[in-house]
Amino acid sequence: MFRFDQPYYLYLLAIIPVIAVLHYWTDYRRRRRMREFGDLDLLKALMPDVSHWRRELKFWLLQAALAMMIVCLARPQYGTKIDTRKRRGIEAIVALDVSNSMLATDVSPSRLDKAKMLVSSLVDGMTDDKIGLIVYAGDAFTQLPITSDYVSAKMFLDNISPSMINVQGTDIARAIELATHSFTQQEGVGRAIFVITDGEDNEGGAEAAAAEALKQGMKVYVLGVGSAAGSPIPLPGTNRYITDNSGNTVVSKLNEDMCRQISQAGGGAYVYVDNSSSAISALQKHVDKLAKADMESVLYSEFDEHFRDFAWAALILLIIEALILARRNHWLGRFRLFPSAKATALLALFILPALMPSAFDGATAMAQRKNDRYFIRHGNRLYRDSLYAKAQVDYQKAIEKDNANAVAHYNLGNAHLMQGQPKDAMKSFETAARIQTDKLRAAQCYHNMGVIFQSQKQYKEAIQCYQNALRRNPKDDETRYNLALCMHQLKNDNNQNGGDDNQGEDSKDQQQQKQDQQQKQQQQQDQDQQQQQQEQPKMSKENAEQLLRAAQQEERQTQDKVNKAQQRPQRRQLEKQW
Repeated sequence: MFRFDQPYYLYLLAIIPVIAVLHYWTDYRRRRRMREFGDLDLLKALMPDVSHWRRELKFWLLQAALAMMIVCLARPQYGTKIDTRKRRGIEAIVALDVSNSMLATDVSPSRLDKAKMLVSSLVDGMTDDKIGLIVYAGDAFTQLPITSDYVSAKMFLDNISPSMINVQGTDIARAIELATHSFTQQEGVGRAIFVITDGEDNEGGAEAAAAEALKQGMKVYVLGVGSAAGSPIPLPGTNRYITDNSGNTVVSKLNEDMCRQISQAGGGAYVYVDNSSSAISALQKHVDKLAKADMESVLYSEFDEHFRDFAWAALILLIIEALILARRNHWLGRFRLFPSAKATALLALFILPALMPSAFDGATAMAQRKNDRYFIRHGNRLYRDSLYAKAQVDYQKAIEKDNANAVAHYNLGNAHLMQGQPKDAMKSFETAARIQTDKLRAAQCYHNMGVIFQSQKQYKEAIQCYQNALRRNPKDDETRYNLALCMHQLKNDNNQNGGDDNQGEDSKDQQQQKQDQQQKQQQQQDQDQQQQQQEQPKMSKENAEQLLRAAQQEERQTQDKVNKAQQRPQRRQLEKQW
């Protein structure tokens, strides 16, 4: 990748054609005056030492040196390095509804696809901001922790679908509560929660959650996707629509009143999303109004200073210009090392690279390295143009030239990610981390590997990668946040597995209760038989004790049932599964 850090200096290159025009204009004036003195051929015979081509050569050497100096001022840069920079931006969490109702097609191509395009446009408009992604339906979880890595944000966005969450429905309050705990601890930065929904809140409590978020300094904006007329919800892979318990086709409608109430409680605004692009511009205006603060972040920068190459070139051109005289030198003309102009050109071809040690090192290894950089730079240009398959080819060519080029392996991993090839990306990142000597760059490789594992819900492997990244770069707050989030998600998974074990225990308790009930019925039958056999109307002492023990046992069983019911976690039974 090649760029100029201060490209406005390149406007000075316009001076060169202006000077060339003046040069040829003065040359024309000079020739015109010479004609006034006599015939040009006669004047040339009278001035045998004058050389026209030497004057032209000296002029263009000076012009080339001037161009090299201007390029030096523009500071040409290429190469790779990791740099820590200060950014001034905001923090935004996008809570995206992935319930089945988002599959409705009253907004083209569908509500969910339109929401994805909206978030993608929001990410494209960000430069120095941080963004996180939460998906929710009947439950909510973090899809992408807050980050400044926009490439990862788009990668996670493409993989979103309603099948990600088993518990259907729409719980906006849960999404807002999770978003409030997803921001960083930095003070003074503007924070916003963008809730994208079709307005069907099955659980309630969203207004209270939005008001609580506002108290903590986070504004809640609601983006309503859909239409008031509504649309049926198609079943994926079929030509049918979702029906309710009575067999009627469900028509999902946008509840704009509820969306406005939530946004008002959260101190934000409501944006209606339809088939036009007005929602994108309206959303960007709200983002621009948020307070921005300086934020430090580690960036994977690909720029090294290389103005010295052009400075050396300018110096050599000036030296050559000074050595060339404006007139013929008869004394030097006596010495002819080469009898032909071809031999002189060959000599210059071998001498010039030796005079420019910074631009040419004169070694085959340097030429090989330049080829690697060429393919990487060309691949980076294709990558920026979203031509990831073609960029992948260039990165692979760079690896063929030098398999130990860690930058090529790292960029190849990013190209695989953008094409939805996480396994191939993982191999490239592993290779880059293994051969990388710089700790900060290796930490970036392990961080990306952790992001891939986290997106696949392999939290143990992600934790190991984030720990490896922190060993090499302990100051990376983003990696430390992702590590804490993975540990929290792994703990939740373990608790859910424990809940499944409790279900097994519940079935055992039910079997035990049936056995106790059968025993109780048997004891009752025995008591009835003994009472019938007794002739006296009064109960004997043994029968009384037996009845007392049965009553005590029944009381204990009842108390055990109450305790187990209180200890058993409450499970929501949603009436609406869309």
